[in-house]
Amino acid sequence: MYAKDVMTRPVISVNPACTVAQVVEVMLKHGLSGLPVIDDAGRLAGIVTEQDLLRRGELGTEVKRPRWVKFLLDPESLASEYVRAHGRSVREVMTAVVAFVGEDTQLDEVVRRMEHYRVKRVPVLSEGKVVGIVSRGDIVRALASRLAESTPRAADDDAIHGAIVAEMQAQPWAASRRTRVIVHDGVVRLEGSVATEQQRQAIHVIAENVGGVKSIDDRLVCNPLGGYVF
Repeated sequence: MYAKDVMTRPVISVNPACTVAQVVEVMLKHGLSGLPVIDDAGRLAGIVTEQDLLRRGELGTEVKRPRWVKFLLDPESLASEYVRAHGRSVREVMTAVVAFVGEDTQLDEVVRRMEHYRVKRVPVLSEGKVVGIVSRGDIVRALASRLAESTPRAADDDAIHGAIVAEMQAQPWAASRRTRVIVHDGVVRLEGSVATEQQRQAIHVIAENVGGVKSIDDRLVCNPLGGYVF
């Protein structure tokens, strides 16, 4: 999947000249926690989010520091904090350095950038213009769609056994040589040993994702000493 497959459009945005009050009004009206900031030329200038509006003088939530600490800090940093707490325009409070992606950016790269920059949304650009935005909510909706489409098909015992073993062999943590899989009438019995409870849970997940599995009879022994039973 690509960014263009899950992005929201058209994009609700604000101009750098908008006031903080106008931004808050737009956020509340549309139920949004962040907005891209687009200049008069249609270019991405930044992004303004709820995070940018938490430390405000009107609320008494601006950063407060002991006087002696202020003498030790860079005056430019202190001035910047003051502007963000008391500024009235979007350009004064927005985050100017923005992570963005292209329409054909693969979804795993979109997620990687969200995690790397610790952001909840990324604008999608095409020829320098914002054409959409991908939020965590968009990704969750895409997941819901895929889950609805991927209901496992029923399979016979041999097919179930083959699918489980193949997936375990493909995973280095599965310790397939120490775990036996027996399938009878759709019931999967797991025997042998694993090194950790996480491995046990992951093997359960492998079985759960195979069509035709009715239940799991877990007889695995958890042995931290490499998964072996003496």
